[in-house]
Amino acid sequence: MARAPNPTKSPSTHLTGTPPETAAQIRRALKNGGSSEHAAGVQWFFKGEIKSHGWYTANLRRAARMMRREILQDNDFGFLTKVADELFSGSVLEEKVVAVFLLENLTTNCGSADFKLFASWLDRISSWADHDGLVHYLIAPMVAANPALAKHVFQWTKSRNRWRRRAACVALIRGTRKKMFFPEIQTLSDSLLADEDDMVQKGLGWLLRETTKFDPKRTVPYLMKIKTLAPRLVLRTACETLPAETKKKILKA
Repeated sequence: MARAPNPTKSPSTHLTGTPPETAAQIRRALKNGGSSEHAAGVQWFFKGEIKSHGWYTANLRRAARMMRREILQDNDFGFLTKVADELFSGSVLEEKVVAVFLLENLTTNCGSADFKLFASWLDRISSWADHDGLVHYLIAPMVAANPALAKHVFQWTKSRNRWRRRAACVALIRGTRKKMFFPEIQTLSDSLLADEDDMVQKGLGWLLRETTKFDPKRTVPYLMKIKTLAPRLVLRTACETLPAETKKKILKA
């Protein structure tokens, strides 16, 4: 059984200095606080695509919140964002996850410059794990709160970077749960149906599944319309929450 880090104690004793210095202290704490056994399992699961210190997500989120409170005692939100930017430049999964957790639920403090910064992090992605945390917890809430940002999302569908194309889908999930963006989601979906990348297909399927869940009246007819064009992976994912009979009609060849 892998050892989980102590969930009641912050891995940092005292965070001080400039944003790079603070980030370096957090990196050391993350390295010292993980489980080598769990790290090996994580790296095996991702087939060597990432480096891990072996933290469990709940404990990592708890530690990040304690770090955030400590940082904000003596510094402003801009300082916190700079620390997160330093951490997301790293190659270790937990560093990137902590970068997101430091800013989680604080996106109401973010502006257009922050959105641009977070979008630039998409070029630092190494796996779906750090991608989905970034997009779902930081970018998507900003898009749902400010629909004008969706225009940037559509530009990502044309990117050569698979993670930007996946981000175009995941960035609209928070909005679609509020029944927002349906025409935009149709347009985005149409533009990505021919994409052969499985990470993009899974992202599109996830978006359509959430749209189907919260707006089935409009989404089911759309799925019927694209069923001969959409990859099976996209359709299967999109139909996961539908009644069996409706799912059967959509998936029928």
